[in-house]
Amino acid sequence: MQLEGSAGGGIVPWAVIGSYGHEDEWGASAALTKVQVNDLSITSAGFLLGVDNRWEFSVASQQLRLGADANAELAAATAGAWTKLTVQQDIFGVKARLAGDLIYGQMPLIAVGLQHKVNRDAELATQVLGAHTSRDNDYYVSATKLYLDALAGGNLLVNATARYTAANQAGLLGFGANGKLSPRWVPELSVGWQFASHWLVGMEYRKLPNGLASAPESRWADAFVAWFPNKRMSVVAAYADLGDVALWPEQRGWYLSVQINN
Repeated sequence: MQLEGSAGGGIVPWAVIGSYGHEDEWGASAALTKVQVNDLSITSAGFLLGVDNRWEFSVASQQLRLGADANAELAAATAGAWTKLTVQQDIFGVKARLAGDLIYGQMPLIAVGLQHKVNRDAELATQVLGAHTSRDNDYYVSATKLYLDALAGGNLLVNATARYTAANQAGLLGFGANGKLSPRWVPELSVGWQFASHWLVGMEYRKLPNGLASAPESRWADAFVAWFPNKRMSVVAAYADLGDVALWPEQRGWYLSVQINN
């Protein structure tokens, strides 16, 4: 489960439907995720429901907190208007599998999805940074394929996602700027090597729309290792690079997520 609640990598949704439910079945997953970088942290609690291996419904609650030094910098930059910042964002998602298969055949698994994002603490983004609104939708299409015995005896997972979005820092800094949304298409990529039945290592890249001139953004990236001790549990650890976030440049640190599956 990714940071926004959809099934996928840490920062990129994949075409797979979450849970182990097949046709005429349903399944559920819950995850708790923490990202800690230089000046801020992001926590996310998510839940998803997979239905008939075709539909996925998800909800996630995110919270961004600044460290003590970052709060002091924020207070100085805003002349004391903000002395402490906490941002909460709720995300409601739906995904539909359209065609293809993860393993069999030539065509990759293809799905489309929507994430409705509601930023509940967007005063800084809208009043100081100039974001247009505190809520909006992300739309995406993903293609995912798992190639068996493709690399040194292990399986190779490849995912490409195109997202249509106006979200600043995935919505944590509001949406759009200068009185308009101006969404754009941005690419997201994942590659993973399953070198053993219970282990997956890989990298992800997520381009950001960079629509907020007062707080430029470029991309998110991570290098991860995932451990699946059994079908009920998975643990993902990563080195996360969020780039520049508002007043705070070069935000790098760790990512940890624990997921329970049914």
